[in-house]
Amino acid sequence: MLFNSRLFILVFLPVALAGFLAAGRLGRRAALAWLLAASLFFYAWWKPVFLLLLLFSIAVNFCAGRLILRHGGRVWLVAGLVFNLGLLGFFKYAGLFGLGGIFLPLGISFFTFQQVMYLVDTSRGGLGRVGFLDYACFIAFFPHLISGPIVRPGHILPQFAALRPWAGLKDRLVLGAELFMLGLAKKLVLADGLARFAEPGFAAAARHDPLSLIEAWVALLAYGLQIYFDFSGYSDMAIGLARMFGIEFPVNFNSPYKARNISAFWRRWNITLSGFLRDYLYIPLGGNRHGEGRRIGNLMITMLLGGLWHGAALRFLLWGGLHGVYLVLHGWAERVGLRIPARLGWALTLLAVLLAWVPFRADGFGAAMDFYRGLFGGNGIALPGICVQLVPGLAHFVRVVPVLPYLGDARTLSLPQAVLFLALGWWIALCLPNTQEMTQTRRHVALVAGTAFSLQALFFAPAAVPFLYFQF
Repeated sequence: MLFNSRLFILVFLPVALAGFLAAGRLGRRAALAWLLAASLFFYAWWKPVFLLLLLFSIAVNFCAGRLILRHGGRVWLVAGLVFNLGLLGFFKYAGLFGLGGIFLPLGISFFTFQQVMYLVDTSRGGLGRVGFLDYACFIAFFPHLISGPIVRPGHILPQFAALRPWAGLKDRLVLGAELFMLGLAKKLVLADGLARFAEPGFAAAARHDPLSLIEAWVALLAYGLQIYFDFSGYSDMAIGLARMFGIEFPVNFNSPYKARNISAFWRRWNITLSGFLRDYLYIPLGGNRHGEGRRIGNLMITMLLGGLWHGAALRFLLWGGLHGVYLVLHGWAERVGLRIPARLGWALTLLAVLLAWVPFRADGFGAAMDFYRGLFGGNGIALPGICVQLVPGLAHFVRVVPVLPYLGDARTLSLPQAVLFLALGWWIALCLPNTQEMTQTRRHVALVAGTAFSLQALFFAPAAVPFLYFQF
Protein backbone atom coordinates (compact mmCIF):
# COMPACT_ATOMS: atom_id res chain seq x y z
CA MET A 1 0.00 0.00 0.00
CA LEU A 2 1.53 3.28 -1.12
CA PHE A 3 1.37 6.53 0.85
CA ASN A 4 0.40 8.32 -2.39
CA SER A 5 -2.49 5.99 -3.27
CA ARG A 6 -6.18 6.79 -2.95
CA LEU A 7 -6.68 3.64 -0.87
CA PHE A 8 -4.13 4.73 1.73
CA ILE A 9 -5.22 8.38 1.95
CA LEU A 10 -8.99 7.91 1.82
CA VAL A 11 -9.43 4.58 3.61
CA PHE A 12 -6.45 3.19 5.53
CA LEU A 13 -5.18 6.39 7.17
CA PRO A 14 -8.58 7.63 8.47
CA VAL A 15 -9.46 4.16 9.82
CA ALA A 16 -6.02 3.70 11.40
CA LEU A 17 -6.13 7.13 13.04
CA ALA A 18 -9.73 6.81 14.26
CA GLY A 19 -9.05 3.35 15.70
CA PHE A 20 -5.88 4.60 17.39
CA LEU A 21 -7.75 7.42 19.10
CA ALA A 22 -10.65 5.17 20.09
CA ALA A 23 -8.26 2.60 21.55
CA GLY A 24 -6.42 5.42 23.29
CA ARG A 25 -9.48 5.91 25.51
CA LEU A 26 -8.68 2.50 26.96
CA GLY A 27 -5.04 3.35 27.61
CA ARG A 28 -1.59 3.35 26.07
CA ARG A 29 -1.30 -0.41 25.56
CA ALA A 30 -4.62 -0.60 23.76
CA ALA A 31 -3.53 2.22 21.45
CA LEU A 32 -0.23 0.45 20.76
CA ALA A 33 -2.02 -2.83 20.11
CA TRP A 34 -4.24 -1.13 17.53
CA LEU A 35 -1.25 0.62 15.99
CA LEU A 36 0.63 -2.68 15.67
CA ALA A 37 -2.40 -4.41 14.14
CA ALA A 38 -2.84 -1.58 11.62
CA SER A 39 0.86 -1.64 10.75
CA LEU A 40 0.86 -5.41 10.21
CA PHE A 41 -2.23 -5.10 8.00
CA PHE A 42 -0.46 -2.34 6.06
CA TYR A 43 2.54 -4.61 5.47
CA ALA A 44 0.46 -7.68 4.64
CA TRP A 45 -1.54 -5.79 2.01
CA TRP A 46 1.32 -6.19 -0.49
CA LYS A 47 2.09 -9.92 -0.04
CA PRO A 48 0.53 -11.56 3.05
CA VAL A 49 3.08 -14.39 3.09
CA PHE A 50 5.89 -12.00 3.99
CA LEU A 51 4.04 -10.92 7.13
CA LEU A 52 5.19 -14.24 8.61
CA LEU A 53 8.79 -13.30 7.84
CA LEU A 54 8.41 -9.90 9.51
CA LEU A 55 6.82 -11.43 12.62
CA PHE A 56 9.49 -14.15 12.77
CA SER A 57 12.25 -11.52 12.51
CA ILE A 58 10.64 -9.41 15.26
CA ALA A 59 10.26 -12.40 17.58
CA VAL A 60 13.82 -13.66 17.09
CA ASN A 61 15.37 -10.23 17.65
CA PHE A 62 13.22 -9.54 20.71
CA CYS A 63 14.39 -12.82 22.24
CA ALA A 64 18.00 -12.06 21.28
CA GLY A 65 17.73 -8.69 23.02
CA ARG A 66 16.40 -10.33 26.20
CA LEU A 67 19.24 -12.89 26.13
CA ILE A 68 21.81 -10.10 25.73
CA LEU A 69 20.35 -8.32 28.76
CA ARG A 70 20.23 -11.49 30.81
CA HIS A 71 23.58 -13.06 29.97
CA GLY A 72 25.64 -10.19 28.58
CA GLY A 73 28.74 -10.90 26.51
CA ARG A 74 29.03 -10.99 22.76
CA VAL A 75 27.68 -14.46 22.01
CA TRP A 76 24.03 -13.50 21.67
CA LEU A 77 24.87 -10.22 19.95
CA VAL A 78 26.91 -12.06 17.31
CA ALA A 79 24.17 -14.67 16.95
CA GLY A 80 21.58 -11.93 16.43
CA LEU A 81 23.73 -10.10 13.90
CA VAL A 82 24.39 -13.32 11.97
CA PHE A 83 20.65 -14.02 11.89
CA ASN A 84 19.75 -10.54 10.65
CA LEU A 85 22.51 -10.19 8.09
CA GLY A 86 22.00 -13.77 6.94
CA LEU A 87 18.28 -13.14 6.40
CA LEU A 88 18.99 -9.93 4.52
CA GLY A 89 21.74 -11.55 2.49
CA PHE A 90 19.62 -14.53 1.50
CA PHE A 91 16.70 -12.51 0.19
CA LYS A 92 18.57 -9.54 -1.22
CA TYR A 93 21.87 -10.91 -2.50
CA ALA A 94 21.15 -14.53 -3.42
CA GLY A 95 21.14 -13.51 -7.09
CA LEU A 96 24.82 -12.63 -6.85
CA PHE A 97 25.51 -16.32 -6.15
CA GLY A 98 23.32 -17.70 -8.90
CA LEU A 99 20.21 -18.32 -6.81
CA GLY A 100 17.44 -16.81 -8.92
CA GLY A 101 13.69 -16.61 -8.38
CA ILE A 102 13.87 -15.39 -4.76
CA PHE A 103 11.38 -12.59 -4.13
CA LEU A 104 12.62 -9.57 -2.16
CA PRO A 105 10.40 -8.85 0.87
CA LEU A 106 9.32 -5.22 1.02
CA GLY A 107 11.26 -3.12 3.51
CA ILE A 108 13.64 -5.88 4.61
CA SER A 109 16.67 -3.57 4.35
CA PHE A 110 15.04 -1.07 6.68
CA PHE A 111 13.58 -3.34 9.36
CA THR A 112 16.81 -5.36 9.42
CA PHE A 113 18.89 -2.24 10.15
CA GLN A 114 16.39 -1.18 12.84
CA GLN A 115 16.90 -4.50 14.61
CA VAL A 116 20.67 -4.45 14.22
CA MET A 117 20.68 -1.08 16.01
CA TYR A 118 18.47 -2.49 18.77
CA LEU A 119 20.80 -5.43 19.42
CA VAL A 120 23.98 -3.33 19.31
CA ASP A 121 22.56 -0.59 21.54
CA THR A 122 21.28 -3.20 24.00
CA SER A 123 24.72 -4.82 24.18
CA ARG A 124 26.29 -1.40 24.82
CA GLY A 125 23.97 -0.81 27.76
CA GLY A 126 22.09 1.99 26.06
CA LEU A 127 18.69 0.31 26.31
CA GLY A 128 16.94 -1.32 29.22
CA ARG A 129 14.23 -3.95 29.29
CA VAL A 130 11.64 -3.32 26.55
CA GLY A 131 8.18 -4.89 26.41
CA PHE A 132 7.26 -6.94 23.35
CA LEU A 133 4.41 -4.64 22.33
CA ASP A 134 6.65 -1.57 22.41
CA TYR A 135 9.39 -3.38 20.52
CA ALA A 136 7.05 -4.72 17.84
CA CYS A 137 5.58 -1.25 17.32
CA PHE A 138 9.09 0.21 17.05
CA ILE A 139 9.92 -2.19 14.20
CA ALA A 140 6.56 -2.42 12.41
CA PHE A 141 5.27 1.18 12.78
CA PHE A 142 3.93 1.72 9.26
CA PRO A 143 5.21 5.29 8.60
CA HIS A 144 8.82 4.01 8.52
CA LEU A 145 8.43 0.26 7.95
CA ILE A 146 8.88 0.22 4.17
CA SER A 147 11.43 2.94 3.41
CA GLY A 148 12.61 4.49 6.64
CA PRO A 149 13.74 6.77 8.10
CA ILE A 150 16.02 4.41 10.04
CA VAL A 151 15.08 5.58 13.53
CA ARG A 152 17.24 4.90 16.59
CA PRO A 153 15.63 2.70 19.27
CA GLY A 154 16.82 5.10 21.97
CA HIS A 155 14.88 7.88 20.24
CA ILE A 156 11.63 6.08 19.45
CA LEU A 157 11.12 3.49 22.21
CA PRO A 158 10.85 6.14 24.98
CA GLN A 159 8.21 7.90 22.88
CA PHE A 160 6.14 4.72 22.67
CA ALA A 161 6.60 4.21 26.42
CA ALA A 162 5.26 7.71 27.14
CA LEU A 163 2.62 7.78 24.38
CA ARG A 164 -0.59 9.66 25.14
CA PRO A 165 -2.89 9.35 22.08
CA TRP A 166 -5.05 12.39 22.87
CA ALA A 167 -2.34 14.77 24.10
CA GLY A 168 -1.92 17.81 21.86
CA LEU A 169 -4.14 16.15 19.26
CA LYS A 170 -5.20 19.27 17.34
CA ASP A 171 -1.71 20.70 16.89
CA ARG A 172 -0.36 17.23 16.07
CA LEU A 173 -2.93 16.60 13.35
CA VAL A 174 -2.53 20.03 11.78
CA LEU A 175 1.27 19.86 11.61
CA GLY A 176 1.26 16.22 10.53
CA ALA A 177 -1.30 16.84 7.80
CA GLU A 178 0.66 19.85 6.52
CA LEU A 179 3.88 17.85 6.27
CA PHE A 180 2.05 14.94 4.64
CA MET A 181 0.39 17.16 2.02
CA LEU A 182 3.63 18.99 1.23
CA GLY A 183 5.36 15.66 0.74
CA LEU A 184 2.49 14.40 -1.40
CA ALA A 185 2.83 17.45 -3.68
CA LYS A 186 6.56 16.87 -4.05
CA LYS A 187 5.88 13.27 -5.07
CA LEU A 188 2.82 13.60 -7.30
CA VAL A 189 3.50 16.97 -8.93
CA LEU A 190 7.28 17.31 -9.07
CA ALA A 191 8.91 13.86 -8.85
CA ASP A 192 6.38 12.01 -11.01
CA GLY A 193 6.25 14.92 -13.47
CA LEU A 194 10.03 14.99 -13.85
CA ALA A 195 10.11 11.23 -14.39
CA ARG A 196 8.74 11.63 -17.91
CA PHE A 197 11.85 13.60 -18.86
CA ALA A 198 14.29 11.28 -17.06
CA GLU A 199 13.00 7.88 -18.15
CA PRO A 200 13.28 8.16 -21.97
CA GLY A 201 16.99 8.99 -21.83
CA PHE A 202 17.89 6.17 -19.43
CA ALA A 203 15.66 3.75 -21.38
CA ALA A 204 17.53 4.68 -24.56
CA ALA A 205 20.87 4.01 -22.84
CA ALA A 206 19.54 0.61 -21.69
CA ARG A 207 18.88 -0.23 -25.37
CA HIS A 208 22.30 1.19 -26.28
CA ASP A 209 20.68 3.82 -28.50
CA PRO A 210 22.90 6.87 -29.07
CA LEU A 211 21.89 9.74 -26.79
CA SER A 212 22.79 13.23 -27.94
CA LEU A 213 24.34 15.65 -25.46
CA ILE A 214 21.15 17.62 -24.77
CA GLU A 215 19.00 14.50 -24.34
CA ALA A 216 21.50 13.03 -21.89
CA TRP A 217 21.81 16.18 -19.79
CA VAL A 218 18.05 16.75 -19.68
CA ALA A 219 17.56 13.15 -18.52
CA LEU A 220 20.27 13.45 -15.86
CA LEU A 221 19.11 16.82 -14.55
CA ALA A 222 15.54 15.52 -14.48
CA TYR A 223 16.52 12.34 -12.64
CA GLY A 224 18.58 14.32 -10.12
CA LEU A 225 15.45 16.28 -9.30
CA GLN A 226 13.14 13.28 -9.52
CA ILE A 227 14.98 11.34 -6.83
CA TYR A 228 15.43 14.55 -4.81
CA PHE A 229 11.70 15.35 -4.68
CA ASP A 230 10.68 11.69 -4.48
CA PHE A 231 12.83 11.05 -1.42
CA SER A 232 12.20 14.46 0.12
CA GLY A 233 8.47 13.98 -0.40
CA TYR A 234 8.54 10.52 1.15
CA SER A 235 10.51 11.81 4.15
CA ASP A 236 8.01 14.62 4.74
CA MET A 237 5.08 12.21 4.45
CA ALA A 238 6.64 9.71 6.87
CA ILE A 239 7.41 12.44 9.43
CA GLY A 240 3.90 13.87 9.03
CA LEU A 241 2.23 10.48 9.46
CA ALA A 242 4.25 9.69 12.58
CA ARG A 243 3.41 13.09 14.04
CA MET A 244 -0.31 12.41 13.62
CA PHE A 245 0.12 9.42 15.93
CA GLY A 246 2.17 11.35 18.49
CA ILE A 247 5.62 10.15 17.42
CA GLU A 248 8.43 12.47 16.31
CA PHE A 249 10.77 11.16 13.62
CA PRO A 250 14.19 12.75 13.04
CA VAL A 251 14.75 14.95 10.00
CA ASN A 252 16.00 12.74 7.16
CA PHE A 253 16.50 15.22 4.34
CA ASN A 254 17.92 18.73 4.53
CA SER A 255 18.45 20.42 1.13
CA PRO A 256 21.42 18.21 0.12
CA TYR A 257 21.90 19.95 -3.23
CA LYS A 258 22.86 23.11 -1.34
CA ALA A 259 25.86 21.34 0.21
CA ARG A 260 29.24 22.97 -0.43
CA ASN A 261 31.25 19.76 -0.15
CA ILE A 262 30.59 16.04 -0.39
CA SER A 263 30.86 15.50 3.35
CA ALA A 264 28.11 18.09 3.90
CA PHE A 265 26.04 16.36 1.22
CA TRP A 266 26.07 13.16 3.26
CA ARG A 267 25.06 15.07 6.37
CA ARG A 268 22.01 16.27 4.45
CA TRP A 269 20.99 13.29 2.23
CA ASN A 270 19.30 10.27 3.85
CA ILE A 271 20.58 11.50 7.19
CA THR A 272 19.48 8.46 9.18
CA LEU A 273 21.19 6.01 6.80
CA SER A 274 24.36 8.13 6.85
CA GLY A 275 24.29 8.11 10.65
CA PHE A 276 23.78 4.35 10.72
CA LEU A 277 26.72 3.72 8.37
CA ARG A 278 28.93 6.03 10.44
CA ASP A 279 28.01 4.78 13.92
CA TYR A 280 27.45 1.09 13.24
CA LEU A 281 29.99 0.40 10.48
CA TYR A 282 32.65 3.09 9.93
CA ILE A 283 33.45 3.75 13.61
CA PRO A 284 33.41 0.06 14.66
CA LEU A 285 35.80 -0.65 11.76
CA GLY A 286 38.19 1.82 13.36
CA GLY A 287 37.11 5.10 11.77
CA ASN A 288 40.04 7.46 11.48
CA ARG A 289 41.81 6.24 14.62
CA HIS A 290 44.51 4.08 13.04
CA GLY A 291 46.24 6.20 10.43
CA GLU A 292 45.44 7.52 6.99
CA GLY A 293 45.59 4.18 5.21
CA ARG A 294 43.08 2.56 7.54
CA ARG A 295 40.85 5.64 7.39
CA ILE A 296 40.68 5.43 3.60
CA GLY A 297 40.08 1.69 3.72
CA ASN A 298 37.33 2.03 6.32
CA LEU A 299 35.71 4.83 4.36
CA MET A 300 35.74 2.88 1.09
CA ILE A 301 34.35 -0.26 2.78
CA THR A 302 31.57 1.79 4.34
CA MET A 303 30.56 3.50 1.10
CA LEU A 304 30.82 0.33 -0.98
CA LEU A 305 28.60 -1.53 1.48
CA GLY A 306 26.29 1.50 1.58
CA GLY A 307 25.99 1.25 -2.20
CA LEU A 308 25.45 -2.50 -2.07
CA TRP A 309 22.73 -1.98 0.56
CA HIS A 310 20.66 -0.33 -2.19
CA GLY A 311 20.73 -3.47 -4.31
CA ALA A 312 22.69 -6.50 -5.44
CA ALA A 313 24.12 -4.96 -8.60
CA LEU A 314 27.41 -3.62 -9.88
CA ARG A 315 25.82 -0.22 -10.56
CA PHE A 316 25.08 0.34 -6.87
CA LEU A 317 28.57 -0.76 -5.96
CA LEU A 318 29.95 1.75 -8.49
CA TRP A 319 27.75 4.51 -7.06
CA GLY A 320 28.94 3.80 -3.53
CA GLY A 321 32.55 3.57 -4.72
CA LEU A 322 32.34 6.94 -6.48
CA HIS A 323 31.08 8.57 -3.30
CA GLY A 324 33.84 6.86 -1.35
CA VAL A 325 36.43 8.33 -3.72
CA TYR A 326 34.77 11.75 -3.44
CA LEU A 327 34.99 11.60 0.36
CA VAL A 328 38.63 10.49 0.27
CA LEU A 329 39.53 13.38 -2.05
CA HIS A 330 37.63 15.81 0.16
CA GLY A 331 39.53 14.55 3.20
CA TRP A 332 42.85 15.01 1.45
CA ALA A 333 41.92 18.55 0.40
CA GLU A 334 41.10 19.43 4.00
CA ARG A 335 44.33 17.90 5.31
CA VAL A 336 46.56 19.89 2.94
CA GLY A 337 44.61 23.08 3.67
CA LEU A 338 43.28 23.48 0.13
CA ARG A 339 40.76 26.31 0.19
CA ILE A 340 38.04 26.12 -2.45
CA PRO A 341 35.72 29.12 -2.84
CA ALA A 342 32.24 28.33 -1.52
CA ARG A 343 30.45 28.67 -4.85
CA LEU A 344 33.02 26.58 -6.68
CA GLY A 345 32.85 23.94 -3.95
CA TRP A 346 29.07 23.84 -4.28
CA ALA A 347 29.24 23.55 -8.09
CA LEU A 348 31.83 20.76 -7.98
CA THR A 349 29.85 18.88 -5.33
CA LEU A 350 26.61 19.09 -7.28
CA LEU A 351 28.33 18.00 -10.50
CA ALA A 352 29.98 15.05 -8.74
CA VAL A 353 26.68 13.95 -7.19
CA LEU A 354 24.86 14.18 -10.53
CA LEU A 355 27.53 12.18 -12.36
CA ALA A 356 27.31 9.49 -9.68
CA TRP A 357 23.54 9.21 -10.23
CA VAL A 358 24.22 7.76 -13.69
CA PRO A 359 25.23 4.24 -12.58
CA PHE A 360 22.71 4.41 -9.73
CA ARG A 361 19.85 4.87 -12.23
CA ALA A 362 21.14 3.08 -15.31
CA ASP A 363 20.02 -0.47 -16.05
CA GLY A 364 23.55 -1.82 -15.94
CA PHE A 365 27.22 -0.98 -16.30
CA GLY A 366 27.05 -0.92 -20.11
CA ALA A 367 24.03 1.35 -20.08
CA ALA A 368 25.84 3.71 -17.67
CA MET A 369 28.85 3.91 -19.99
CA ASP A 370 26.57 4.63 -22.97
CA PHE A 371 24.86 7.35 -20.95
CA TYR A 372 28.20 8.92 -20.02
CA ARG A 373 29.13 8.91 -23.72
CA GLY A 374 26.07 11.02 -24.47
CA LEU A 375 26.74 13.34 -21.51
CA PHE A 376 30.23 14.17 -22.77
CA GLY A 377 29.18 14.72 -26.39
CA GLY A 378 30.35 11.40 -27.79
CA ASN A 379 27.18 11.11 -29.89
CA GLY A 380 27.15 14.75 -31.00
CA ILE A 381 24.71 17.55 -30.34
CA ALA A 382 21.25 17.55 -31.86
CA LEU A 383 18.56 20.24 -31.74
CA PRO A 384 15.00 20.37 -33.10
CA GLY A 385 14.62 22.38 -36.28
CA ILE A 386 12.27 24.87 -34.58
CA CYS A 387 15.07 25.86 -32.17
CA VAL A 388 17.59 26.26 -34.99
CA GLN A 389 15.14 28.48 -36.88
CA LEU A 390 15.14 30.87 -33.92
CA VAL A 391 18.97 30.97 -33.88
CA PRO A 392 20.10 30.05 -37.43
CA GLY A 393 23.78 30.19 -36.53
CA LEU A 394 23.38 27.01 -34.46
CA ALA A 395 23.08 25.00 -37.68
CA HIS A 396 26.88 25.15 -38.04
CA PHE A 397 27.45 23.40 -34.68
CA VAL A 398 24.56 20.96 -34.18
CA ARG A 399 22.72 18.22 -36.01
CA VAL A 400 19.26 19.45 -36.96
CA VAL A 401 16.45 16.94 -36.30
CA PRO A 402 12.63 17.21 -36.41
CA VAL A 403 12.36 16.24 -32.71
CA LEU A 404 14.67 14.84 -30.05
CA PRO A 405 13.54 11.20 -29.90
CA TYR A 406 14.70 10.49 -26.33
CA LEU A 407 13.40 13.61 -24.64
CA GLY A 408 9.99 13.62 -22.96
CA ASP A 409 7.26 12.50 -25.33
CA ALA A 410 9.38 13.44 -28.38
CA ARG A 411 7.15 16.25 -29.55
CA THR A 412 8.08 19.63 -30.94
CA LEU A 413 7.58 21.35 -27.60
CA SER A 414 9.28 18.68 -25.47
CA LEU A 415 12.53 20.67 -25.18
CA PRO A 416 10.90 23.97 -24.07
CA GLN A 417 8.71 22.04 -21.63
CA ALA A 418 11.73 20.25 -20.21
CA VAL A 419 13.71 23.46 -19.83
CA LEU A 420 10.86 25.20 -18.00
CA PHE A 421 10.18 22.22 -15.73
CA LEU A 422 13.86 21.82 -14.91
CA ALA A 423 14.22 25.54 -14.21
CA LEU A 424 11.27 25.38 -11.79
CA GLY A 425 12.59 22.26 -10.06
CA TRP A 426 16.14 23.51 -9.61
CA TRP A 427 14.89 26.89 -8.41
CA ILE A 428 12.85 25.13 -5.71
CA ALA A 429 15.72 22.83 -4.74
CA LEU A 430 18.45 25.48 -4.66
CA CYS A 431 16.77 28.78 -3.84
CA LEU A 432 13.79 28.10 -1.59
CA PRO A 433 13.79 27.02 2.07
CA ASN A 434 13.07 23.36 2.72
CA THR A 435 10.12 22.05 4.70
CA GLN A 436 11.88 22.39 8.06
CA GLU A 437 13.04 25.94 7.29
CA MET A 438 9.69 27.27 6.06
CA THR A 439 7.84 29.85 8.07
CA GLN A 440 4.18 29.16 8.72
CA THR A 441 3.21 31.66 6.01
CA ARG A 442 5.48 30.03 3.42
CA ARG A 443 4.17 26.61 4.35
CA HIS A 444 0.58 27.73 3.82
CA VAL A 445 1.45 29.27 0.45
CA ALA A 446 3.18 26.06 -0.61
CA LEU A 447 0.16 24.04 0.53
CA VAL A 448 -2.25 26.17 -1.47
CA ALA A 449 0.01 26.01 -4.53
CA GLY A 450 0.51 22.25 -4.36
CA THR A 451 -2.78 20.85 -3.09
CA ALA A 452 -4.86 21.46 -6.23
CA PHE A 453 -2.27 19.79 -8.46
CA SER A 454 -1.85 16.96 -5.95
CA LEU A 455 -5.57 16.23 -5.85
CA GLN A 456 -5.74 16.26 -9.63
CA ALA A 457 -2.85 13.79 -9.86
CA LEU A 458 -4.25 11.67 -7.03
CA PHE A 459 -7.71 11.21 -8.56
CA PHE A 460 -6.93 11.19 -12.27
CA ALA A 461 -3.65 9.29 -12.47
CA PRO A 462 -4.26 5.70 -13.64
CA ALA A 463 -2.23 4.25 -10.75
CA ALA A 464 0.01 5.37 -7.89
CA VAL A 465 3.71 5.40 -8.81
CA PRO A 466 5.90 3.72 -6.15
CA PHE A 467 8.54 5.76 -4.35
CA LEU A 468 12.05 5.17 -5.70
CA TYR A 469 13.33 4.00 -2.33
CA PHE A 470 10.66 1.28 -2.17
CA GLN A 471 12.90 -0.85 -4.39
CA PHE A 472 15.73 -0.84 -1.83
